[in-house]
Amino acid sequence: MKTAPGDYIKISTKEGDIEGIIMPTPELTGEDAMILKVYNGYNIGISKKEIKSIEVLKKHQKIKPKEHKVVFNRDLPTVSVLSTGGTISSKIDYRTGGVYADYTAKDFVDMMPELESIANINAKKIMSIMSEDMLASDWINLAQEIKKEAEKGVDGIIVTQGTDTLHFTTAAIAFMLKKINIPVIFTASQRSIDRGSSDAFMNLICAVKAAAHFDAAEVMSCLHGSIDDDHCLLIRGTKLRKMHTSRRDAFRPINDMPFAKVFVTRILKF
Repeated sequence: MKTAPGDYIKISTKEGDIEGIIMPTPELTGEDAMILKVYNGYNIGISKKEIKSIEVLKKHQKIKPKEHKVVFNRDLPTVSVLSTGGTISSKIDYRTGGVYADYTAKDFVDMMPELESIANINAKKIMSIMSEDMLASDWINLAQEIKKEAEKGVDGIIVTQGTDTLHFTTAAIAFMLKKINIPVIFTASQRSIDRGSSDAFMNLICAVKAAAHFDAAEVMSCLHGSIDDDHCLLIRGTKLRKMHTSRRDAFRPINDMPFAKVFVTRILKF
C-alpha cells in the first residue's frame, strides 16, 4: 500500500519493529530516508536501505470543511483573490507536525464570510509554493493571471503570497503591468492563518476593502501598519521592503510615503 505523510505505519528492520506517523521529508534529507514521529513525540530518521517491510496501520484521513454558498450582490464591487501559497496559505497538521501551504483563495472566503459584506469575491488558486521558491517564470505566470482577471472587468485584484520575497514580486509585477487600470494589492501574513494570533485576517479584510474602494491604478501591498491590529498600510509595490522577520508591521516604504491607512471601516489617504 502506498504511504503518505500522516499515515500511522509499522516499519520492520533487522533491529526490530518501529511504529510511528510518517512526517514530511525535508529536502536536505533527500529521498533515501523516512522520517517518523514516534510515541514519545520525537522524530527519527530511518534509512530506506534498512527497511525490510512497511505496514500501514491507519491511513491519514483529511477532514473536509463544509463550504458555504456564495451569493452575488449587484450592489457591491467585485474583487478577485488569487492565492499563490506562503504563510498566509499555510496550516499546521497537528498529527504530523508539518506545515503546508494548503489553504486556497476559496478557503479564505469560507473562513471569513464577512468579506462578502465588502465585495463579491472571485477566488482562484494560482499555485501553492513558499515565496522563497518563486522563480521569474512564476512572476510571469502570475502577471498573466492578473491580466486575465482584470479583463473580466473586476474592480480590484488581491494576490496572497509568502512574505520573504513579496517585495521582489510586487516590484516585478508592477513593471510587468504598466497599463493596469485597477488596484492590484498583495497581502500576506507573518503567522499562518490557522493560528488564533494570526495577522492574516485583518490583512485580508483591509486588502479587500482597498481593492474594492481605493481609487488607484497601482500594484501595492496591504499589510499591518503597526504591531497592533488597528490598521494596514497601502504601499507602492516598487518602494516596498521587508524590514522584520517576525513583527506584524514587517513592511515599510523606502524613500516614499504610503498611499493610505486602511482600517476595517474606512480608508484614510495620506
